[in-house]
Amino acid sequence: MRKICVMELLNAKNVRSFSSIRHDEVVHLIDSIRSSSSSGEPVNFTERMIWFASSMICRSAFGQLLKEQNKFIKLIREVLRLADQGFDMADIFPSYKFLYGLGGVKQKILDVHHKVDSIVEDVINEHKKNFANHKTSDDGLGGGEDLIDVVLRLMKDKSLQFPVNNHNIKAIIIDMFTGGTETTSTTTIWAMAEMMKNPSIFAKAQEEVREAFRDKVKFDKYDVEELKYLKLVVKETLRLHPPIPLSVPRECREETDIHGYTIPVKTKVLINVWALGRDPKYWDDAESIKPERFDQCSVDFSGNNFEFLPFGSGRRVCPGISFGLANIYLPLAQSLYHFDWKLPTTGMEPRDLDLTKSDGITTSRKNDLYLIATPYQP
Repeated sequence: MRKICVMELLNAKNVRSFSSIRHDEVVHLIDSIRSSSSSGEPVNFTERMIWFASSMICRSAFGQLLKEQNKFIKLIREVLRLADQGFDMADIFPSYKFLYGLGGVKQKILDVHHKVDSIVEDVINEHKKNFANHKTSDDGLGGGEDLIDVVLRLMKDKSLQFPVNNHNIKAIIIDMFTGGTETTSTTTIWAMAEMMKNPSIFAKAQEEVREAFRDKVKFDKYDVEELKYLKLVVKETLRLHPPIPLSVPRECREETDIHGYTIPVKTKVLINVWALGRDPKYWDDAESIKPERFDQCSVDFSGNNFEFLPFGSGRRVCPGISFGLANIYLPLAQSLYHFDWKLPTTGMEPRDLDLTKSDGITTSRKNDLYLIATPYQP
């Protein structure tokens, strides 16, 4: 299933085919910010970016817009919230089954699961009906197959070497949402927060964007590729704030000795990616944001440099790197181009901006990022 996701669902061709969706969703994002900014009230940048990431994945996965898209996105956010609550007593003593009923968390998760399951089941069955009639979901995607179409095509071609049913397809879709929504939006929000706290970095990134897109009606993925400094900002943000600080667990296949510590067979091992990215042994002035450190530097996040692993490494590296980065660069660039941003509190200095992290699976900000947006007149 992982190979299918890498080769068929998240390949470069499919990521490009989603560009029209990405453009539509960015237009909605900018329009919503402009509408809110007209009243002079602070814009909840956090809320806007989470909604953008959710809508983007929703349309990429389902093709046509869901009739219950808003409801579905809220349910997925509830799933992420419940998953982010940390350990339950039953996690510490898993053999005591009665503990699962004490905290109420399991029942809440099951309730949300049934609601999500029902919506996705209906969408899959609708896709199957269209597929049987040789129709695709191009009306919502803007060209190409959506993720459900890809799996159904592979099933019909008999190219899968194992049976796939609705449960498998639902699992892929939910993985896409839980793995892509929070991580993408979190990185975008941290990038903006770090730039707001460091005005010289913000000014340089904004100047680059406005110079690159001067006199352009719209800009796409290829234009964004030219934004070298903005990409350095995102890279440095990923070093300081990897979306998942403890990478996906590995299991030790043989007893191993590391610096005098014996790691038994089948031990679950978590890699502290956050600590690696801030280790002064590998990074000069490790706690400070310096996008320029990656200029003319060969260290990358592809998984080959073990001091910098925001997406993991090896066979289990994140399969959605290209998809995720595309959903970070474009909304961030558009936000910098269309608006001048400032902190909401009068007299508040950039250095006073709170960068406290929340507790949980992802390294999101503890508090939402509120900013004043003033539309830019070229």
